[in-house]
Amino acid sequence: MPRGLRLAVARVTQTKFTVSAAGIITNGAGDVLLLNHILRPESGWGVPGGFIGGGEQAEDGLRREIREETGIELKNVQLYRIRTRLRHIEMFFLAEGVGTASVLSREISELGWFAIDKMPSEMSLDQQFLVRKALGVD
Repeated sequence: MPRGLRLAVARVTQTKFTVSAAGIITNGAGDVLLLNHILRPESGWGVPGGFIGGGEQAEDGLRREIREETGIELKNVQLYRIRTRLRHIEMFFLAEGVGTASVLSREISELGWFAIDKMPSEMSLDQQFLVRKALGVD
């Protein structure tokens, strides 16, 4: 089968995925930025991020989401981990926040910089573990 046809068949028969980029973002004091997401009714607190647009690079999508939701910029961005959950691929980055964060999106009810040992208790244990492990605590 010609290469182009093989590629077309592979793309048509593959399961579709959604992809998001999220950031474990720290400030100069070592605190981590967490957002209270309205779209997460059970445990709204978590790391910031969002879906990557078609043709958008993961780091660019992360920077866009953070800018739209909080107004801050990122520096020292590094890919930390990629994981798949059913039909969703999550890409996690480590980064440092630059600027003053404020709530700029209707998807977010509040935000805050939290010490690792003072993350909101209602934040999912999965995300708490992820943040601790990424920052070398535990």
